[in-house]
Amino acid sequence: MNSELNRTTPAAAPVRRTPAPPAETFLGMPKFPVGAKKALGNSQLRVNLRHATGTIRAKRANVVAEVDEWEQLRVAGAAIKDRTLRHLDDYLTQLEESLTRAGAHVHWARDADEANRIVIELTRATGSDEVVKVKSMATQEIGLNEALEEAGIAAWETDLAELIVQLGHDHPSHILVPAIHRNRAEVREIFLQEMGEWGVPAPAGLSDRPADLAAAARAHLREKFLRAKVAISGANFAVAETGTLVVVESEGNGRMCLTLPETLISVVGIEKLVPTFADLEVFLRLLPRSSTGERMNPYTSMWSGNSSGDGPQNVHVVLVDNGRTNALADELGRQALRCIRCSACLNICPVYERVGGHAYGSVYPGPIGAVLTPQLRGVDTDLDASLPYASSLCGACFEVCPVRIEIPEMLVELRNRVTRDHPDLAERAAMKAAAWLMADHRNLERGQAAASLGGRLFGRKQKLGAIPLPIASAWSGARDIPLPPRETFRTWWRKNREEDR
Repeated sequence: MNSELNRTTPAAAPVRRTPAPPAETFLGMPKFPVGAKKALGNSQLRVNLRHATGTIRAKRANVVAEVDEWEQLRVAGAAIKDRTLRHLDDYLTQLEESLTRAGAHVHWARDADEANRIVIELTRATGSDEVVKVKSMATQEIGLNEALEEAGIAAWETDLAELIVQLGHDHPSHILVPAIHRNRAEVREIFLQEMGEWGVPAPAGLSDRPADLAAAARAHLREKFLRAKVAISGANFAVAETGTLVVVESEGNGRMCLTLPETLISVVGIEKLVPTFADLEVFLRLLPRSSTGERMNPYTSMWSGNSSGDGPQNVHVVLVDNGRTNALADELGRQALRCIRCSACLNICPVYERVGGHAYGSVYPGPIGAVLTPQLRGVDTDLDASLPYASSLCGACFEVCPVRIEIPEMLVELRNRVTRDHPDLAERAAMKAAAWLMADHRNLERGQAAASLGGRLFGRKQKLGAIPLPIASAWSGARDIPLPPRETFRTWWRKNREEDR
């Protein structure tokens, strides 16, 4: 958008309010099976998802195939992240020292409420009642936009996809492409209906051509970039050695937020650290190929504190825990903290491709969300307890993960924890019955004899159909239940042995 700044923009009265978020928050959403069933009924959603994920998958496969040492890069990325996590306390201390030395102010937040309070206080201290935002998963995770709105501060999303979601009163449904569930025609309607309410309106004859949609967004956002005194960002990486924060993006909106305002507040998860500047080489090769299917990101912005007369003069960094130390304490679960938010696992996942991100009820959808969200929030709600089951365990997510997170293994372990902490009484009774049956061969023989009797009673039927019991009806309603054999294996064996004699 930098090249467009010299164009004249239609005058518009400053608007301080922001589009209201959806009435339903992520935490208020139903468990995954309910959300998935609803999504499967939306044929347009499935078409949008299939097209978008298929395109990204193909681009990724092409650029990854160009790198002969791709597997070595994956191993190196995992090793760097593991080393960082093993010594996270030391690297966090080093990062704070480096940031402070560079002129930045460091704040620590235990949870979402504390992080939001810090950002609100810092914004109010500037006398501003609005901020522009770089796309950030961390700020979505803590619900910053909602907290700012409640405090009377307008938060303007500047990433194109995030702008679409915000104007559409919607939730993001993808880590990399938040509006992946929308097609161009839907985006056009959102721009025509909503932009004029919050700033520069979309042109009356707006088409659904990508270039025209981008131009409308550019004109709408330009006044906000030039007017805002405060910007909020996240960070893809934070370098402990130098105090350097890194944001990678594709549109240039982030660059505008990171350079024009007087105050910059960066909200950064404590797992985003890398020890040295040289470590960035590995991740700046892994991330763009895995996420957008590009050899490098169009915009890679790096800054270390402030510099007199250049860029934001008041630089703040809010380091957020919000459940990360709980995941860090888990020997298996800490793998989720390797995640560099590339979204490759979403684009390859057959489950995500069919239901989209909203069904997961989390800022982090897809396979990585199914393991990361329960690590951060626990499995105390029906929604969070259902996420480990939102997978076919096909293993494709591990194959494409640039930092080799064993997502299928973690899903199995989380399922074990869910059944341990939230046992299903009917399932427990069934398992006890199975244990009794298998404990003594005589019990098993009696059970087999009873089953074979049932098979003979049903005559020539090929299958049982749905079982009209509360426990089994949902399971059997979608599966063909074969009839028990008329003859058990033991009976068959004895009969054939007698015949052989």
